[in-house]
Amino acid sequence: MLKITRRSFIKSLGLAGASLALPSLTCINGSFLKKKPNVVFILVDDLGYMDIGANNPDCFYETPYLDNLAAEGMRFSNGYAACPVCSPTRYSIMTGKYPTRIGATNFFSGTRSAKFNPAPLHSDMPVDEVTMAESLKQAGYKTAFLGKWHLGPSEAFWPEAQGFDINIGGHSAGMPRSYFSPYSNPKLADGPEGEYLTSRLTDEAIKIIEQFKDDPFFLYLAFYTVHIPLQAPEELIRKYEKKAVNIEEIEFGSEEQVWPDADQRSVRILQKHATYAAMVESMDYHVGRLLGHLKKLDLDGHTIVCFMSDNGGLSTAEGSPTSNIPLRGGKGWIYEGGIREPWIIKWPGVTRPGSTCHHPVISTDFYPTLLEAAGLPLNPQQHLDGVSLVPLLEGKDQINRESLFWHYPHYSNQGGFPGGAIREGDFKLVERYEDGRVHLYNLKDDIGEKNDLAASMPDRVNQMCERLHKWYNKVDAKFLQEKEGRKPWKPDHTSSP
Repeated sequence: MLKITRRSFIKSLGLAGASLALPSLTCINGSFLKKKPNVVFILVDDLGYMDIGANNPDCFYETPYLDNLAAEGMRFSNGYAACPVCSPTRYSIMTGKYPTRIGATNFFSGTRSAKFNPAPLHSDMPVDEVTMAESLKQAGYKTAFLGKWHLGPSEAFWPEAQGFDINIGGHSAGMPRSYFSPYSNPKLADGPEGEYLTSRLTDEAIKIIEQFKDDPFFLYLAFYTVHIPLQAPEELIRKYEKKAVNIEEIEFGSEEQVWPDADQRSVRILQKHATYAAMVESMDYHVGRLLGHLKKLDLDGHTIVCFMSDNGGLSTAEGSPTSNIPLRGGKGWIYEGGIREPWIIKWPGVTRPGSTCHHPVISTDFYPTLLEAAGLPLNPQQHLDGVSLVPLLEGKDQINRESLFWHYPHYSNQGGFPGGAIREGDFKLVERYEDGRVHLYNLKDDIGEKNDLAASMPDRVNQMCERLHKWYNKVDAKFLQEKEGRKPWKPDHTSSP
């Protein structure tokens, strides 16, 4: 007797559209290819927007391979993560949804309290989600995941349960115990003593490409680097120690400053941490190795490459190894330094080499974008909050969306405050959840979010607050909880979405 579980039944409904009429041809700019494009998705942990040369010509770190990827594809200058910390952004990539919809609003399982208790936290990606990997797999793609997963507490939530044929290194942990073997990773066998994790994951990715090369494939390489612990090959560390000596004379003097408001948090203002720099260069080199192997196999002209980070650079805690200046804040903050990311998409034959898109985009958008790029039907009931970026990739200047939203009802490990934000055009409104205070910034004129326009533009503040609060209602946002008799501010939920 054939048995079907509730989960597989629900997933089959969500994938029905794709399975009824799988295209044998993929249309790109009016011409047809005989094979659906491969997809290589590279996610780096904690890499800041200013950490690659393509975004920052004065970058201390050397990233020639990523800079070349940007020269071959489209760089997004306003590319965002859905959250200033890791797990929620990873959820948004896989599901096309804002993590607020299920309460997955902090890293799994972060529950730090301060003046108030944090909002309730959902600490897994539900197995009933029809992930991007499952949609592509149903359409005939071979699928592989490598690296950091951090989307559930047990094997029932790991990559194999979410559409990946192969899982190397992906499990519950959000960081490696060591970047050098032995790794103590249940999904990655130890290598020779001293083997470097970033190198090993790339080796495995290359083997998988060799295995998958005759079929369309989706390879998701989620490097553990550059997350702490800060560890890198000694020869690279020595290289950057020598390079950093020349930075001592810069007029800033101190490596730290305090933001000019109530946050009172020190932040690194100079990029010169040698070990962090070595980790960035190592990551860049191995990205180059992977992309070079695609060219060696003559696959690069038929492979879409996506690159981004899951949150901003770590600049206010845990060693503060990088600087996001001129962006404000970093990982754990809803300022630009915590949510604006390196974003690159290379789609051969579609994206104009060396192009830059300034339209605001967010991590929920990858799912519908890659479905459309593969010639597959969209699944809007799943990727509710994502918008296909294909028009932008084709050189058009508009997509059908007015606002981006963020919701972080937690006290971050990096000092960030509980808050929300909305971006519309050049304007970004930030709302603090402890007391309801709001700030308004014009990012075109003030990328560092230093000049608060809230008092001088009350009409715009009211309009953006109303839209933000309607969105809270629409996605059933949860907020700070009472602590020791103290009640936090709550937004007005009386407006209908």
